Amino acid sequence: MQKVYSVSQINTYIRNMFTQDFVLNRVSIRGEVSNCKYHTSGHIYFSLKDASGTIACIMFAGARKGLAFRMSDGQQVVAEGSVNVYERDGKYQLYANRIRLDGAGLLYEKFLALKQELEEMGMFAPEYKKRIPPYVRRLGVVTAPTGAAVRDIINISTRRNPGIQLILYPAKVQGEGAAESVAEGLHRLDALNLDAIIVGRGGGSIEDLWAFNEETVARAIFSCKTPVISAVGHETDTTIADFVADLRAPTPSAAAELAVMDVQSVLLRLDDCGEQLERLMEFRIHEYRMKLEGYRMRLEYASPVQRIREQRQRAADAEEALRRETERILQDRRHRMSVYIERMKGLSPLEKLSQGYAAVTDPVGRRVYSVEQVKKDDALELFVSDGKITASVTEAEPLRLYDP
Repeated sequence: MQKVYSVSQINTYIRNMFTQDFVLNRVSIRGEVSNCKYHTSGHIYFSLKDASGTIACIMFAGARKGLAFRMSDGQQVVAEGSVNVYERDGKYQLYANRIRLDGAGLLYEKFLALKQELEEMGMFAPEYKKRIPPYVRRLGVVTAPTGAAVRDIINISTRRNPGIQLILYPAKVQGEGAAESVAEGLHRLDALNLDAIIVGRGGGSIEDLWAFNEETVARAIFSCKTPVISAVGHETDTTIADFVADLRAPTPSAAAELAVMDVQSVLLRLDDCGEQLERLMEFRIHEYRMKLEGYRMRLEYASPVQRIREQRQRAADAEEALRRETERILQDRRHRMSVYIERMKGLSPLEKLSQGYAAVTDPVGRRVYSVEQVKKDDALELFVSDGKITASVTEAEPLRLYDP
């Protein structure tokens, strides 16, 4: 009787057959990625297909550290690993432990790997970037001696600054030995103490530009003491040289514009600065003149000469006031003296005598005021305004003012 096996037994048997097969334990499969899914666990599930077949694949999370790019449908890849059976479903699949892009994709993978390595070494760090001088007078160029790139750099540089000095190193920029030629050019020009160096070439495929993705060129750029501008390919092209260089230009023409200052714009800027400086100087001169006038007025006000002049004026005013006051007082005193004189005149004996009166004294000089002081035949002296009269009393009779 024929022996009957369970499903699990058959799946186990087939798995053991796969495990014992030397080819299937270490196989590389080329194909197009389809149904690619990144699981939350970190595993990657996808299929590889060609014109006539498909194989299921899985890359566990632990193997992803060797994956230098993000997988997506449509990529041509080469997956390395082992083919085995998943016993639960009874399906065989590729357990990938390494995946690389195929053809141009392989170059891109190398590009990403070198980029990551150099970035971890710090060769892209901003603190190592050197500033491009604003006024470049001596410019080095590492590129092919013929072609549009060198013509564009020469034409634009000389148009922007006719006095620019260009030093060209004719390097091989494509094919075998291109990386070494570019690196040699950088070392040679760096030794000439130039202001800046442009390194680059025109556009092309990733294979054409590959010399600028070589580590030799990257290290040559990084070691330059002269600021380096990379100008490789078109605006959408990016190389390792762009990351290491001190400044990236999208095209060789743009590199010349970034490196060489436009003399006409500088002259126009100088004219504007001159006019602005002239206006500023006029404003400052006017401002300082106003300040100087203020200082002059303050100094004049605080000057000892001015103070002496003011004191002299005050003294002269005080002297005039004193003179007027003295004159007023003297006038007042004269007026009062006149009044006193007039009053004294009324009391003066001489004034009375001049009015017809006489002063009478006895021979010894005593004044005679009353008839009772004399008797008949007494000698008297009468003083009038112009002399003395000697007389004798013949009769003395009292004056009766009222007749009773």
